Amino acid sequence: MTRSSSPSLPIEYSDEVSAAKARGAPIVALESTIITHGMPYPGNLNMARSVEAIIREQGAVPATIAVIHGVLHIGLDDAKLEALSKTEGAMKLSRADLAFAIAERRTGATTVAATMIAAARAGISVFATGGIGGVHRGAEESFDISADLDELARTGVIVVCAGAKAILDIPKTLEVLETRGVPVVTYDSEAFPAFWSRDSGIKSPLMLNSPAAIANFQKMRDLLDIDGGMLVANPVPEESEIPREEMEIYITRALDNAASDEISGKAVTPYLLDNLFHMTDGRSLETNIALVENNARLAAEIAVALTAK
Repeated sequence: MTRSSSPSLPIEYSDEVSAAKARGAPIVALESTIITHGMPYPGNLNMARSVEAIIREQGAVPATIAVIHGVLHIGLDDAKLEALSKTEGAMKLSRADLAFAIAERRTGATTVAATMIAAARAGISVFATGGIGGVHRGAEESFDISADLDELARTGVIVVCAGAKAILDIPKTLEVLETRGVPVVTYDSEAFPAFWSRDSGIKSPLMLNSPAAIANFQKMRDLLDIDGGMLVANPVPEESEIPREEMEIYITRALDNAASDEISGKAVTPYLLDNLFHMTDGRSLETNIALVENNARLAAEIAVALTAK
């Protein structure tokens, strides 16, 4: 693998990513919090390997991003991927603490915001994740709003997801994105998805039905010098979804539990996801894996379309 000669930023590219950059091949960035905070070993490793394999099958190169002992890694070989999947106590890094982890030589997994920053720094324009963060329910009192939204407004990366996590206030999340000038495109559906569910009950601001159309939209944004990212919402496959009405029952219960246990800040999302896992007898995790794989496939197709002449 090759290491950057920059004296100011310790950044390392995997051999596969380095070779892809050299030949101008399409690359898809992947976050790492789903590995360290999303599910236990060995399920997390199996999921990570599956997602990377799907991206390769579509003709693109996966670049899982993480900070390991203070080095920003763009792409992980299989040994590092396995080691990360077994790491306990990794930081959960966003814009506020990405540089801190590097400066203090810590190990941390990147959230949507931190992955976007790293991807842009590495010249990668497409990123696949599960769902973005957003405006939390009750944010008018807690002021709990994810840094993902501001990052989408400032960093020029296409983020492919299954919508905003359904535990959030989706209407307010979309309103903030509109205010920030972030284009929100739902793939092949007029309904904006709600992570585990294909339909949030809200009409999508924009809809496109092919990876080529999404790539062309981004090319027009570039020609107009419009900065910031694009959000592409990709509904979970129908056979894997949990209907919105059913999920709302579980989410309400999980939110009540979080309030009773006085959970706040970064601890809220993992707490709620754990509650939902047990309430759905593991179905929420199965759906999560299915949507991440689905998003990886679409992201790779978009990346390939962007590099087409």
